[in-house]
Amino acid sequence: MDILYFAWLRERIGIPRERVDTDAATVADLVDELTAREDRYAVAFGDLGAIRVAVDQELTEFDAALDGAREVAFFPPMTGG
Repeated sequence: MDILYFAWLRERIGIPRERVDTDAATVADLVDELTAREDRYAVAFGDLGAIRVAVDQELTEFDAALDGAREVAFFPPMTGG
């Protein structure tokens, strides 16, 4: 599965994207796996209320299922202007 990081998440983690093998059932499970890897992930995902997620380019919530998903993107809330 491809994982994409945008804006300050990319800066905190240090990479814009990566491919991971995961058995995570939900986005929240994926986040748990990532934060257990290294401190940089724990720092980046420290406040989930400040992060939005898309699965296969559709906005969703952290309880969304990952069955068959090819891509998960994490980014800060979008603002308009």
